[in-house]
Amino acid sequence: MASSSCGEKRVMVLAMDAHEHSNYALEWTLDHFFTPFGADAPYNLVIINAKPSPPPAVTMAGPGVLGSEIFPAVEVQLKLNANQIVEKAKQICASKSVDEVMVEVAEGDARNVLCDAVERHRASILVMGSHGYGAIKRAVLGSVSDHCARHAQCSVMIVKRPKFRH
Repeated sequence: MASSSCGEKRVMVLAMDAHEHSNYALEWTLDHFFTPFGADAPYNLVIINAKPSPPPAVTMAGPGVLGSEIFPAVEVQLKLNANQIVEKAKQICASKSVDEVMVEVAEGDARNVLCDAVERHRASILVMGSHGYGAIKRAVLGSVSDHCARHAQCSVMIVKRPKFRH
């Protein structure tokens, strides 16, 4: 007797942020893994946006005018940014006729949010866009893709936007 899980699709988690690199990675992924297959696509797609937490300086401002005015404004802006990213992801999916997509926003550092999402969804693959940072910038800023490649419990695919030369 066949197991009921044999027919289940694998899960692909895709990291989405406000940068064009994420938009490109999503479009590329849809073109290569979803659009050509229609309902027979090999994966269920879960798009994750890691909404940053308010900076410690804002949360530590404490009581008083400064803390009471800044924290809510920062929180509202972070939520607005996350909503815009989610809407952009939905628009891109709709433009490629990919309707069965789960979109989530999780608060926290992108490195942790993405690795947690991979585990929670039992993903087979994590797809990320590349910001194209050089070695020095990556060393200073840290690289989410480097972290996920080392720590995610699945394969990690980094989609690079081609550099066009004239």
